[in-house]
Amino acid sequence: MRKIWHQITEQLIPVFRRRLSGVDALPQLAVLGLLSGLITGAVILVFRLAIEWPLEHFLPGEGSESFESLDMLTRGLLPLAGALGLGLLLHRLAPHNRKVGIVHVMERLNYHQGYISFRSAMVQFVSGVATVTSGQSAGREGPAVHLGAAFSSLMGQWMRLPNNSIRTLVACGCAAAISASFNTPISGVIFAMEVVMMEYTIAGFTPIILAAVSAAIVTQAVYGAEPAFSVPALTMNSLLEIPWILAIAVIVGIAAALFIHLVDSMGKHHHRPVLLRIAVAGLLMVPFAILIPETMGIGYDTVNETINGQLGFWLLLGAGVAKLLITSLTIGLGMPSGVIGPTLFMGATLGGAMGLIGAQIAPEHASSVGFYAMLGMGAMMGAVLQAPLAALMALMELTRNPNIILPGMLIITISSLVTSEAFGKRSLFLTILKNQGLSYQNSPVIQALRRVSVGAIMDRSILRTERHLSVEEARKVLKSEPKWLVVEGSNGPTALLPAVDLARYLEDTEKLVTEKEMEAPTDIDLMDIPANRRDVAPVQYQATLEEALNEFDATNAEALYVQRAVAPMIQRVYGVVLKSDIESYYQYRRS
Repeated sequence: MRKIWHQITEQLIPVFRRRLSGVDALPQLAVLGLLSGLITGAVILVFRLAIEWPLEHFLPGEGSESFESLDMLTRGLLPLAGALGLGLLLHRLAPHNRKVGIVHVMERLNYHQGYISFRSAMVQFVSGVATVTSGQSAGREGPAVHLGAAFSSLMGQWMRLPNNSIRTLVACGCAAAISASFNTPISGVIFAMEVVMMEYTIAGFTPIILAAVSAAIVTQAVYGAEPAFSVPALTMNSLLEIPWILAIAVIVGIAAALFIHLVDSMGKHHHRPVLLRIAVAGLLMVPFAILIPETMGIGYDTVNETINGQLGFWLLLGAGVAKLLITSLTIGLGMPSGVIGPTLFMGATLGGAMGLIGAQIAPEHASSVGFYAMLGMGAMMGAVLQAPLAALMALMELTRNPNIILPGMLIITISSLVTSEAFGKRSLFLTILKNQGLSYQNSPVIQALRRVSVGAIMDRSILRTERHLSVEEARKVLKSEPKWLVVEGSNGPTALLPAVDLARYLEDTEKLVTEKEMEAPTDIDLMDIPANRRDVAPVQYQATLEEALNEFDATNAEALYVQRAVAPMIQRVYGVVLKSDIESYYQYRRS
């Protein structure tokens, strides 16, 4: 039985990988999407349990978010002690191992084809749990996205899939993580494409949707089918509220711009020692924890109370402003906190406060506080992430109310425009990347080249041969009718030779021998005969067309031979790629 299974895997997996090299491998991508969703759902369950279990036993109140029930001294010392512990942990790690969160996932996608290490996932798991349980102003969704992307990427690496498939798996993990965290599959899909991948593709939708759905099913089996927040029936009472909604959109847009600006300003200190930065972040958290304990932890209990109209104006305004300040300052200093949860907290509290003001101005027309809190959540998320569609989908799924769509579209669009156009702010994640000296290339050409592996366009009609051949060996080489000959050197392939050039040389030599009665050569040097030889460089089988183009630029090679390790120190050559092949493929797909 074991032998049969080995034979099946040896035959099926290479075919599976080969199909994944192109952009039209929907059945294979669908299977990967399902696997990614199931794995991510399980990982998020473990992550949530690691946060909720100690807090439920440690905090004196009910649930895992009752930091307000702690005494004043404990509230002050807890985040400081947690920050010092986190600082010591990060100080012991190499700088490249400290990077976590959605920004790190985007960096790995842009610069490393979505390859994320197991060590990175473990650092994110520990730091994500530590930030929330120690009462930092943090969210769990950012770490969840990192974990989902990391374990999906690791699955692809373990299966040795082409890099274009690993990129799709990372998107699947991101969508599954958001879906599992909020029980919002649609917004998970849109978030992955709009925020992380920054592209929409037909082939990408199917696996990402399946990942989001399967992850939601896994978490619903444990936590039930209800969304993250308890939302009452919400509706807009009158069209006369539109001017007030527009005013709130402007205010939220300004708040989002301030948030991004503060994160960017504090991020300029990234050259300072990490222990110092994290310790200062913990110290800054102390007065906020003492005076406004609602800012501690995730704060979804406060969001639920806001939506249900249980908090007063000054508490809402104070908690919203405090959350904005402390979250932006600590994240900018390098605290490994998630940002999506705090963004929803800020939007809910500021929106709820504005709703109470609207109720005082026009009580006969104003909608409920929860209505404005939900609009504020969508507006803040859309403006900070510059992802209006993902924010709108999240708003619709969290409320499960189509009546929220019209005002939601209005407030999210306007607030996003205020942040981006009036204040010139880009997405928070792109801002952090820029602060780190990195960029995110998402031009149509680059995106198209990233979606295809070299295995999809390489010419497999090749034959590896030694440089020196006898006439008989040369004829034997040509008998299999290859298109290209890969000439071996002392350290691997050294040149690419059209087989037709060798055939022409043999034919010309044979004519000369017959006509001039010359002695036939006994040895043929493939590097010496007249031929259109090309200098070559290696590229891995998993590489995308973007990586292949980069390899052409870096080596000045005229052709790339596609190889993959089949055993330690043994590389098998599967085909060759010319630069013209890549250009022709792109022109064909575009037309």
